[in-house]
Amino acid sequence: MATVSRKTSKPKTAYRRVLLKVSGEALAGDNQKHRIDESVVRAIARAVYDVKKTGVEIALVIGGGNIYRGADGERMGMDRVSSDYMGMLATLINALALQNALEKMGAHTRVQSAIEMSKVAEPYIRRRALRHLEKGRIVIFAGGTGNPYFTTDTAAALRAIEIGADAIFKATNVDGIYSADPKKDPRAKKFKHLTYIDAINRRLRVMDTTALTLCMENKLPIVVFDMHRPGNIARAVRGEPIGTVVKN
Repeated sequence: MATVSRKTSKPKTAYRRVLLKVSGEALAGDNQKHRIDESVVRAIARAVYDVKKTGVEIALVIGGGNIYRGADGERMGMDRVSSDYMGMLATLINALALQNALEKMGAHTRVQSAIEMSKVAEPYIRRRALRHLEKGRIVIFAGGTGNPYFTTDTAAALRAIEIGADAIFKATNVDGIYSADPKKDPRAKKFKHLTYIDAINRRLRVMDTTALTLCMENKLPIVVFDMHRPGNIARAVRGEPIGTVVKN
């Protein structure tokens, strides 16, 4: 009797290529003393790798707030430009931590830095980043935009547009965008959908104004969801209605 081969089909996804924005504070978890919680890093890496195995091309932008924030240095009297560059270096530390966790799981990765540091990362080159994604590698963008006065939110919007991502996934500590901080205000209202203009005018702090404007001008959707709920990144990739979606 002839055997019938069965092909295992990959889960259906709503996106071909996405950019995931993860804050630096998320990597710390509850471990504020050591700045980077290894269990949190492993959990994020596992979620990213599981999504990658569905065939979706995925890139990341990592913040550095768990180690150093440029705005904090300015409040202490430091020159803002120098302080911002220190914050950019902090993002590279986080990127290397996440790269290590991903590669231990068998993922193929590349870290690209907007600040040239050839010993530990490639310089950011758009065409090279696209080639890595096409070859199935996970690309981690570090160093922000490489310029002071710009946040990693703006870097995420810029890189997502440059690589032709279908959406930005903003992984946060709450399950979407609220009218106020839900941890402080029990009457805070959750939004399922918002326009870019609403997000800007309401000053909801989902992303800074520069990042939101970039997304609006390039019609790039933003999906905001709770990164700590297992499976949420995969749900977002499948297009399931989770968190809050910001678009026109």
